[in-house]
Amino acid sequence: MSRQKQIQLRKNVAPYEKSNTKSSMMQIINTILPFFLLWFLAYQSLSVSVWLTLLFSVIASGFVIRIFIIFHDCAHQSFFKNKKANRILGTITGIITLFAFEKWKRSHAIHHATSSNLDKRGTGDVWVMTVNEYVAASVWGRLAYRLYRNPFIMFGLGPLYLFLLSNRFNRKGARRKERLNTYLINASIAVIYGLLIWAIGWQAFLIIQLPILFISGSLGIWLFYVQHQFEDSYFENEDEWDYVKAAVDGSSYYKLPKIMQWITGSIGFHHVHHLSPRVPNYNLQKAHASTPPLQKATTITLASSLKSIRFRLYDEANRRFVSFREVKDLLSKGNPAIHKMNTSLQEK
Repeated sequence: MSRQKQIQLRKNVAPYEKSNTKSSMMQIINTILPFFLLWFLAYQSLSVSVWLTLLFSVIASGFVIRIFIIFHDCAHQSFFKNKKANRILGTITGIITLFAFEKWKRSHAIHHATSSNLDKRGTGDVWVMTVNEYVAASVWGRLAYRLYRNPFIMFGLGPLYLFLLSNRFNRKGARRKERLNTYLINASIAVIYGLLIWAIGWQAFLIIQLPILFISGSLGIWLFYVQHQFEDSYFENEDEWDYVKAAVDGSSYYKLPKIMQWITGSIGFHHVHHLSPRVPNYNLQKAHASTPPLQKATTITLASSLKSIRFRLYDEANRRFVSFREVKDLLSKGNPAIHKMNTSLQEK
């Protein structure tokens, strides 16, 4: 894509970057209020059946994902026109979703600025190793990476790590506003959870809240993972990296059933979002539909997205993701480039 076409593409999307206060308020009403209602119904249903409670919790977890999308838009300053309003609502939704707003806003901005850049990985994104890096890594380095990329750990233990550790502590060197925001959100969570446990008991609280957090956390990680981990995703070194190509070719269009698109706040139009983060979630589909070049982005479905689980390493030579098994086969067959690196490693 030529530079002129890239500029035109961004111009075509620009009209959709404007937030609409009415749409934003409606989204608050149809997302946050139902979540609290479902939580209340889950508690009331405990006297009827734990399975009914679990059903309400599962439905509520879908609304937590949608609340996170609001949180996400606030971090991009795209949900409201007013920065202060975005910061306040971002903090409130951060309490509900257990994410530190200012901390996440910073790391996510870095993710957008470096997505698909092989020389600037490591902040706000999923850990991706290239084939050559994996072959050159130590035994412990390979083990750590294999554990990280194991689906049971990534989608099972991942939410626990995020909610209990990563989101609860400030990064080293965090600025005062970022640190205070994390403290405020942590304190608010502690007070709210403490009051709920005091009011309904810790058993009831855990029966309701744990499934909500686990399901929403796992699905949230999945959404973030799958939309950059497809077979021919775009990755490039710094000197060749291009922002527009990273957005359009390095992010997918996750075509979901309408109900799931609504629950996920249309984040499936991830290529549009990465091209222009200022487009609020309720305008993403419109931007996609009105911009033909964006409709050529890699499209994945629920069925095809499951294949991404086996995409573990990025093969720079062939510009695609490969599985651990494929790398093992390449090594056993004596692929020249990989075999040379592996032999060099063994000699050391």
